[in-house]
Amino acid sequence: MTSKSLQLFEKAKEYIPGGVNSPVRAFKAVGGQPLFIRRAKGAWIEDVDGNRYIDMINSWGPMILGHANKQVENAVRRAIKKSFSFGAPTAIEVEMARLITEMVPSVEKVRMVNSGTEATMSAIRVARGYTGREKILKFEGCYHGHGDSFLISAGSGAMTMGVPDSPGITKGTAIDTLTVPYNDIEAVKQIVAQNKGKIAALIIEPVVGNMGCVLPHTGFLQKLREICSEEGIVYIFDEVMTGFRLSAGGAQERFGVMPDMTTLGKIIGGGMPVGAYGGKTEIMNFVSPEGPVYQAGTLSGNPIAMAAGYAMLNQLRDKPEIYQQLDESGIELVSGLRKVMIEMGLNFTINQIGSMYSLFFTNSEVIDMETAKTSDTALFGRYFKTMLENRVYLAPSQFESLFISAAIDDRLIRKIVKAHRLSLETALKNA
Repeated sequence: MTSKSLQLFEKAKEYIPGGVNSPVRAFKAVGGQPLFIRRAKGAWIEDVDGNRYIDMINSWGPMILGHANKQVENAVRRAIKKSFSFGAPTAIEVEMARLITEMVPSVEKVRMVNSGTEATMSAIRVARGYTGREKILKFEGCYHGHGDSFLISAGSGAMTMGVPDSPGITKGTAIDTLTVPYNDIEAVKQIVAQNKGKIAALIIEPVVGNMGCVLPHTGFLQKLREICSEEGIVYIFDEVMTGFRLSAGGAQERFGVMPDMTTLGKIIGGGMPVGAYGGKTEIMNFVSPEGPVYQAGTLSGNPIAMAAGYAMLNQLRDKPEIYQQLDESGIELVSGLRKVMIEMGLNFTINQIGSMYSLFFTNSEVIDMETAKTSDTALFGRYFKTMLENRVYLAPSQFESLFISAAIDDRLIRKIVKAHRLSLETALKNA
């Protein structure tokens, strides 16, 4: 733990619950205390004591091009000179909406909001208003922000009604949220049959990033599409993590599956606080003032965030080679990590798609929340600390995806793999 970070953390705990403004930052899942960051550039992040780390979090996904991308930075500088916000329409938000509808296959109209959580909450409300139904169906281990409807777990059985996963959530909200295991199509069929004509929306992370990186089984997303079409259920892809990361058109383009609605997050702001939800015109026309479903936000479409996002998305649209590089870097890095662990005779699973990956210390295939939980979290905690000592900054939780940026080159991949070997050796000795 660096001395200035420790001092700041102790001070923060006097004024901020737990000393952090988002729980995972507290390092409780891995032990120790958080680093406080003062700057980042490209592939590197620097703490308040001047220690530099290769960043594998990338602000939880949006820094696809690396930190402080020059074109994004210049766009923000130009926008900020005109004032910080207006609470009124601007030309850049129209251009941003046009760009999103051009890039994301299923989105015909889009509404800007201020976070991924706002986007998912709003999408659910619109789906309920559009269908006239109340229940929603989500998957265990998929995180869709901290809206009440989403902080629900399956309880003792996948077919039961949800129970609140956090104090402050009403039983009524829990009753309206159904949960099933990820990748279990039979469980979906069963719960849909049990609630026929009552489910407004099915929401899913097409590639999960919040129980670690977990991929859909072949055909799983398409089968969900068929069920939703047959039952009149609004099919929502939560692409807050995967949107514009797995391809220019997100996971829906990569897998060739068209949802009815899509939610997006900080990637569309180049890392600034922003979100959006969009979908078919007939659904989006239910949003006020066009339709009866109310949703508003003073800072929605903030011109600075829109300028940053526009600069980011234009680069991703115009340079398809970025995605080829990200895919190749993901394969190269994971191949190196696997080789080390095979040589050391360790039980492990690595899930990877494009520039998203997770390492699990288990010999089980990780396909859902239950199999993710078989990972040796104590070993992961020791591994996390030693990787930090070797100047690689991982997500401080076993159950979070890692993200590769376009600023990671072959030289840095070799450094990460070397740190991986050294860290495993130390973590195993300290068992």
